Amino acid sequence: MKKKLLVLAVGAAMAAPAMADVSIYGRAHVSADYLDVKNQDVNSLNLSSNASRIGFKAEDTFGDITAFMQLEQEYNTLQGNRNQAKSQFATRNTFVGVKGDWGMVRAGRFDTPFKAARGPANLFANQVGDMRVIFGSKNDFDNRNDNTIHIQSPSYEGLQFNLAYSVHEGAENIRQGAQRNDQSYSFSATYEQGIFDAALAYEKYEESKADAIRLAGAAQLTDELKAVAFYQHNGSEGTFQDANIYGVGAEFALIESTRLKGMYMGRDGKSSADHADLVVVGVEHRIADPLRVYANYAYAFNKGDAADVTPWSNGGRSNSKVGYDDVNENYAFGEDAQALSVGLRYDF
Repeated sequence: MKKKLLVLAVGAAMAAPAMADVSIYGRAHVSADYLDVKNQDVNSLNLSSNASRIGFKAEDTFGDITAFMQLEQEYNTLQGNRNQAKSQFATRNTFVGVKGDWGMVRAGRFDTPFKAARGPANLFANQVGDMRVIFGSKNDFDNRNDNTIHIQSPSYEGLQFNLAYSVHEGAENIRQGAQRNDQSYSFSATYEQGIFDAALAYEKYEESKADAIRLAGAAQLTDELKAVAFYQHNGSEGTFQDANIYGVGAEFALIESTRLKGMYMGRDGKSSADHADLVVVGVEHRIADPLRVYANYAYAFNKGDAADVTPWSNGGRSNSKVGYDDVNENYAFGEDAQALSVGLRYDF
C-alpha cells in the first residue's frame, strides 16, 4: 500500500506544472535618536522606523527568457500609520519584467537609475546622516517614479547601462493645461570591477524642467579601507538651481565585523544663502550577516539663511520632524542641527 501511495505521489509531482520560485524578504530597521537644533529650544528623544519593509519575489524561466516580479511594501515598526499614502500597498519597488543574456526590461514603480546611482557613496543609507538630507527638504530628485519602463543592458566587463522612462505620475495621464507634461527620463552608466564601484547618471523632469547630473564612486583600497566620493550638479531649473553638491568619505574595518565610517557633504547653491555642510561619523557592528547594530553622530552647518539641513530629515525615516508643528517649518533655517542615533537593523 505504501509503495502504491509513493508511486502516485511521484507521478502527481511529475505531472504538476513547474511552479515559480517565490520568496518573502524584508527588513526591520529601528533607531533611538536624540535630535537638536542649536540656538533654538527644539530638541527631543525619538524612536524611528527607517525604511522597514516586506516584499515578495517570484521568478520563472522559460527557455532563454526569465520572467520575474516583485511587490514591496514599506511598514512602520514603531508608530501607527497616519499617512494614507504609505498605507497603500506596493509603496516601494514593485514591478514585473523579463530578462535574459540580452539584458532586462521591466515596468512598474521603482527607484530611478539616477536615484540608484548614489549607492556606491552612501555610507549612511536610511540612517541619521543619510546624504539625502544635504539635497534639501524639497529634493527634485531621488524619486521612486510611477508608470516607469526600465531597460538594462547586459554587463560588459563590469560596465552596464540603464535607461528609464516614466510616462506620467498617477493612475492616468491627465493634462491640466497645454503646458502640463510630467514625463521624466533617467539614465545611468555603472561600472563594478575589481576594487572599483562607480556610477554616472543624468535625470530630467519635463514638467518642472529640473535636471541633474550625478557621479558616485567607491574604491576598496585595502582589505580594511574603502574610500567613497560623490558629486551632483543641479541644472538651472527646479529647487536649488545651479547647485553643486559634493562629498567624500571612508569606511575602515577595525575587525572583520566592526567598521568605522565617516562622511563630509557640502552644498553650494545659486545663492550663498543656500550653503550648508554635513559631517557624519559612525560605528557599525555586524553580529551576523543579517543583523547589525550601529551608532551615528551627525552635525549640519546651515551657513546660509535659506539653508535648513537637519541630519534626520531623509525620506526613509518615520520620525523626520522634531519639536515643532507642521505649519512652522522654518525653525532650522540658518541654524545648525545635530543628531545622535543608536540603531538596530535585521534583514530577512
